[in-house]
Amino acid sequence: MSAVLRAEGLGRRYGKRWALSDCTLDIPAGHIVGLVGPNGAGKTTLLKLAAGQLTPTTGGITVLGGSPGAGPGQLAKVGFVAQDTPTYAGLSIAEHLKLGARLNPGWDDALARERIERLGLDPARKAGKLSGGQRAQLALTLGLAKRPELLLLDEPVAALDPLARREFLQSLMEAAVDQRLSVVLSSHLVSDVERTCDYLIVLVDSRVQVAGEVEELLAAHHRLTGPRRDPARLPADQHVVSASHTDRQSTFLVRTDAPIHDPAWTVSQVSLEDLILAYLHKSAATRRRPALEVQR
Repeated sequence: MSAVLRAEGLGRRYGKRWALSDCTLDIPAGHIVGLVGPNGAGKTTLLKLAAGQLTPTTGGITVLGGSPGAGPGQLAKVGFVAQDTPTYAGLSIAEHLKLGARLNPGWDDALARERIERLGLDPARKAGKLSGGQRAQLALTLGLAKRPELLLLDEPVAALDPLARREFLQSLMEAAVDQRLSVVLSSHLVSDVERTCDYLIVLVDSRVQVAGEVEELLAAHHRLTGPRRDPARLPADQHVVSASHTDRQSTFLVRTDAPIHDPAWTVSQVSLEDLILAYLHKSAATRRRPALEVQR
């Protein structure tokens, strides 16, 4: 399957500070991708580079086979909803749709109006009078009506209440199926990734810690509990992601494609939350604990 986004040694610097450095990624088409990482990992910078809003300082990036922002044709292929779900407070919903039609040659006005009607929103209502969830849905409508091949979402529901968040994500999943969209959803909420995404990327300090289809990743990771043991004594094909010990017991989260036959171990499955946190904690071993929220 072709890649919708490829990055090789990608970096972006602001003055003396690197917001993203040495990032290498290969995101396949046809997925809702969860891009997860602590604050400062470079998620927003990566998405802005992919959308053509920023240019790389080092390395390269291609999106849908082209250079981000390289002309109207390339821009039309990519939709981007920023973290603050930007809308214009003084414009009505109808005026937002008119603006979208003027700015996007592939605009699907019927889709936009049908979504607004289905959401029960008054087209005459000013965006500044909408709730946070309604503004997020308006921003999503603008992104979808553009009819992109790839939709980039930068933590679009982080500030929403649980019900509005669930409704937004449900709308996203339905649209991804109906429009055969590829989606990259940046989030620091594990529950959103669990509910929505079928492909996972954990990004820490610009480096990909793990990437793959969620089902395959869960099948390849196991929790081992048994008598205390040095990790170095585990088989070479059991990659240790995390380890904890008491005086008599060891618990490991390992990645392996091979069966685990050692009878000393109690083997159990891991949740997506367990997997994500294990990779984040591994990468943050010499730093303070990363800020990742687990919300239901």
